[in-house]
Amino acid sequence: MKLLDALNKALASAFEKAGYDPASAQVTLSNRPDLSDYQCNGALSLAKSCHKAPILIAEEIASNLAESGVFSDVSAVAPGFINLTVSPSFLAGFTSSMALKGRFGVEEDPNAGKVIIDYGGPNVAKPLHIGHLRSAIIGESIKRILRFKGAETIGDVHLGDWGTPIGLIIEELKMRKPDLCYFDPSFSGPYPSEAPFTIAELEEIYPAASARSKEDEGFRQNALKNTLLLQNGDPAMAALWKHIITISVADLKKNYARLNVSFELWKAESDADPYIRPMIDKMISDGVAHISEGALVVDVSEPGDRREVPPCLIRKSDGASLYATTDLATIVWRMQDYHPDRMIYLADKRQEMHYTQFFRAARKAGLVEKDTGLTFIGFGTMNGKDGKPFKTRSGGVMRLEALISEIEDAVREKMAGRYDLDEDSEDIVHKVAIAAIKYGDLSNQAYKDYNFDIERFASFEGNTGPYILYNIVRIKSIMEKSDEAPAEDLSGLPLDAPGMKALLMKLALFPDVIDEAYAELAPHKICQFLHELSDAFSSFYHDTPILKESDEKKRKSLMRLLALVRDVLGTAIHLIGFEAPDRM
Repeated sequence: MKLLDALNKALASAFEKAGYDPASAQVTLSNRPDLSDYQCNGALSLAKSCHKAPILIAEEIASNLAESGVFSDVSAVAPGFINLTVSPSFLAGFTSSMALKGRFGVEEDPNAGKVIIDYGGPNVAKPLHIGHLRSAIIGESIKRILRFKGAETIGDVHLGDWGTPIGLIIEELKMRKPDLCYFDPSFSGPYPSEAPFTIAELEEIYPAASARSKEDEGFRQNALKNTLLLQNGDPAMAALWKHIITISVADLKKNYARLNVSFELWKAESDADPYIRPMIDKMISDGVAHISEGALVVDVSEPGDRREVPPCLIRKSDGASLYATTDLATIVWRMQDYHPDRMIYLADKRQEMHYTQFFRAARKAGLVEKDTGLTFIGFGTMNGKDGKPFKTRSGGVMRLEALISEIEDAVREKMAGRYDLDEDSEDIVHKVAIAAIKYGDLSNQAYKDYNFDIERFASFEGNTGPYILYNIVRIKSIMEKSDEAPAEDLSGLPLDAPGMKALLMKLALFPDVIDEAYAELAPHKICQFLHELSDAFSSFYHDTPILKESDEKKRKSLMRLLALVRDVLGTAIHLIGFEAPDRM
């Protein structure tokens, strides 16, 4: 049971005992935390129907709560508020029961179902850059939250691998290495199993090819021919394409792994290609799609739209497919192969119209069931410390591995001033750096733009990932110094210790926070909880001599409390997508 549910249950019983509708017994956080922890305004809503002054109703209810054991103080305040202060002993019992449960009181959602999360979107043959960061880490966190609540989650990287860029790469390769067997029309195969290029060469080839296509029309036309040959099954083009995919995916997996991001599916645009033609034929025969100015479109505007929603363009007048075509065909195979209850897409919030269009087109064409959820999470821009688009010192787009290295350098510098670094420290540096990156991003609401401040994010103090890790490591250190096992419960806690109630209160709210983050797909709520719990623990630790406590029962209960804080923090950072080292 969640803390708010327990408080509401106690309050509902008091309402019912006084003869009032328990539906009005709703607890909310107090707007005067200096006076009470929570409040209830239900007496105000009952006054008119009961023909009684709200303060009188509040006083009756307050008197019924006096012996509940849930609240240490209950008071009725004019004109009819009920102020509620939670009992430390109740909190100790509540958190003790949390500690005995494997999920700390978080209940699985029996209706969570199967969810596909589309949160990658990199193009093959290109290195990951900072533009790929937010989708990856927000999507990974949402996947973990959904899974924690009982959903069957499937993360799909959804690679870009089927358009003109592939043709450009092949044409550039042909210019550089014309003697390769792939370009010999008399070669009958089989083609080599090893790629004729490295990932470093591949990452240099594409920008060179892209630049050349803008200056050389003949080169561009040849690249388009290569693309057409590939999509029509030409063996040589297909062999080169497979090499590009194999090398790119291996490099992408390595770089995503450095971010603690993984995908269950490594599908691509090309996987949707076989579904496009039959999908379009059916959309035409069903009257869903029609020709407009030579192009094939689906009208998706609806009554009540506050802004114009243009038709969803399915096929250009020259017969070419578009992103919407591929996205719709991808829905077809996902429904056919996985039958998800819900699909969640993450992308830049500026792409919202695209998702509105193709979601509506999918429903209109019957590509999904009526109750299949389609959700778009649009995220804001990651800017530099100055509020401008994040760039390298030379003004270019920063590669993701370069960003990680910069954060690692900042963390290493801070640690060097506090600790003796050794050969094992690099793993610690990396874990702290990933915490700095992910927490720095996820502590913001996804749709908001934010400034990426390396110096601030790498700090071991304040609202940062390293600060969270420092508190976890500090708890580990305290427990290692103790030579006795923690108590089985928290019954021996010194409830009057400074900061004790505040710490118990934050711990008790863990199930509520997880449920909110799950319902709203909002990792930032877990980040806020992490910071508040870390602050509560830090204050408690500074004021309470845990290892020097002379009373054995109290000392062992304190160790049990530390273990619970450590485990709750550890679970929360896992949901955000990073992990704590054993030392810092």
